[in-house]
Amino acid sequence: MPALVDLQGSFARAMISGDGAAVGSHLRGGRDPGQRLAIHLRHYATSLADALCDKFPASAWLIGADTMREAAGAYARLHPPRQPCIAEYGRDFPQFLAGHPRAAQLPYVRSFAELEWAVAQASIAVDAPPLSWTELAACGAERLIESRLALQPGVHYVRADWCIDELMQTYLSGVAPERFVLVDAATRIEVRGTSGTLKFVRLDAGTFAFRTTLAAGRTVGEAAGAALTLEQGFDPGSALRALVDAELVTAGATGTQESLR
Repeated sequence: MPALVDLQGSFARAMISGDGAAVGSHLRGGRDPGQRLAIHLRHYATSLADALCDKFPASAWLIGADTMREAAGAYARLHPPRQPCIAEYGRDFPQFLAGHPRAAQLPYVRSFAELEWAVAQASIAVDAPPLSWTELAACGAERLIESRLALQPGVHYVRADWCIDELMQTYLSGVAPERFVLVDAATRIEVRGTSGTLKFVRLDAGTFAFRTTLAAGRTVGEAAGAALTLEQGFDPGSALRALVDAELVTAGATGTQESLR
């Protein structure tokens, strides 16, 4: 008899692969224990596919329910959950979806699905108390440059080669337009969600680089450098002030993790 941990591992692999043959000899009880296992195997895959379809209804609207179900099922078989929280499952599904044969004909499907993931995360976010400009400026310029700032949990950033924010707004409106043209243009989107509201803001290249670098946990100085690489005339001070005035900065830490408050 194998050790319990080995037996559990075998059953886990059977659930993920959908092949119960490897654990068939360990099944006990009832007329047909293999049939009971088959029910669990189907339920596992179906539940994960259902979860993905529920997370990406706009993408299903875009590519068709059948294609979404097929892609979700394939993803569930190849990418089992690695965390106990199902809310985080599917973060990299947009990339997988873009490689699906029936969805790959739409070059904007990945960025659209990424925007949908950001919208879903923003829609359930709760604002944290923002830092004021007075609080931030009080730390001094030298210290501020080396600081890392936390942004509101409902703020997310998506870059696309198409104006997918317009397509998403069309979906969210629930009204089918008589004619819709998806424009092929570089688009940098800030998604902001709070208190049941959702807003899309298009950013220029410098501002997008500045904010996404901060959101990635880098310092204010590094964010300024990233933006200046793209736009020589970029003003980091004004960009930081605009970010604070929009109440998007919630907390900060210096390189020694000392709170800015």
